[in-house]
Amino acid sequence: MWVALSDGRQLSAPLTYFPRLLNATSQQRNKFELSGGGTGIHWEEIDEDISVPGLILGNKDLTNLKKTI
Repeated sequence: MWVALSDGRQLSAPLTYFPRLLNATSQQRNKFELSGGGTGIHWEEIDEDISVPGLILGNKDLTNLKKTI
């Protein structure tokens, strides 16, 4: 996935970081909207939300990670 920022930077992140996007069709991936004044990306159909600041930090989807003690 590539994200173009308003300051000219481009970020890339592998779809494997975001299983819902990875498993979505290309048509579903293309149906997104910016949220939070441009600080997030939202895919209604697949119930996915990604934070742009999180992308900058290299965060990935933590939904399915098991907690370790």
